[in-house]
Amino acid sequence: MDAPTTAGPDSVAPADLTTDILIIGAGPAGLFGAYYAGFRGMSVTLMDSLPEAGGQVTAMYPEKIIYDVAGFPAVRGRDLVSALVTQAGAFSPNYLLGQQAAELTHETDAVVVTSAQGTRVRAKAVLITGGLGTFTPRPLPIGGDHLGRGLVYFVPKLDVHTDADVIIVGGGDSAFDWALALEPLARSVTLVHRRDKFRAHAHTVEKVQSSRVEVLTFTEVSAIHGDERVEKVELAHSKSGERQVRPAQAIVAALGFTADLGPLTRWNLTIDKRHIVVDSTMATGVERIFAAGDITEYPGKVRLIATGFGEVATAVNNAAPVIDPSAKVFPGHSSDDGPIPA
Repeated sequence: MDAPTTAGPDSVAPADLTTDILIIGAGPAGLFGAYYAGFRGMSVTLMDSLPEAGGQVTAMYPEKIIYDVAGFPAVRGRDLVSALVTQAGAFSPNYLLGQQAAELTHETDAVVVTSAQGTRVRAKAVLITGGLGTFTPRPLPIGGDHLGRGLVYFVPKLDVHTDADVIIVGGGDSAFDWALALEPLARSVTLVHRRDKFRAHAHTVEKVQSSRVEVLTFTEVSAIHGDERVEKVELAHSKSGERQVRPAQAIVAALGFTADLGPLTRWNLTIDKRHIVVDSTMATGVERIFAAGDITEYPGKVRLIATGFGEVATAVNNAAPVIDPSAKVFPGHSSDDGPIPA
């Protein structure tokens, strides 16, 4: 993926920025929102607490094939994000990555969002596309001292595990997706789960069970061995008490994650079970604040990437007259305006 222009965690972001619209969340919905806002003639800034664009797709399943995005019979997660970054790049949005939105204040004809890192953004409208909010991996009960030294919670790049013995812990979609993705590359892949029932999609479970991935149920990681890096893993069977030690250079703990809205809960938004309530225009009820994508809630809500694309276009178009009172909600058709700027 071509890297967007960023002010990430290893660079210094400007202390103050002014923009027409601030999009909080650089996942698929936020990236498409950046394109659409640029198409509407707005200056755009994206802010995300993660260090890379793509949100949950980049962090958790960049190699997963997605089948329900319009126009793509099948598209790999990282390829979808790359295409969205390229599409948004036609209008040169400003990226503030590694920056968590923290404080909100209102000014005349604008709102000001200050990040936890101290960057202050003055915007005529804010669009929240934060997906699940801030998500934190559930830790493996043991072996925390090996984190980053063979123990990981996400697999953003598969090839780092080429020819490795990989232990995957978990029974959900991420665990089974990574097992399938790593099977052709790794020397061995063993999936361990403490139960014999899985939360993953049944078809994916069947594919893993018919592959060379070894699936061990009623099994947990009881010890991790290795000084500088993971070298061996001790597995314990919860029913028989049997223990075995296996070579391992990588442990993927796919145990799910906890998510919360963090500082957004202090913005006077209406929250329903960790989701922001919006109306049919994607307005939140707080002046100049809109929301779209998985983070939102309304009657009949369906949480899909495809749905988020439509919601974010609705949000941007309804934000347009808020930003510029002379603007109309309906943008016209993109095909009427000629080619997108290079």
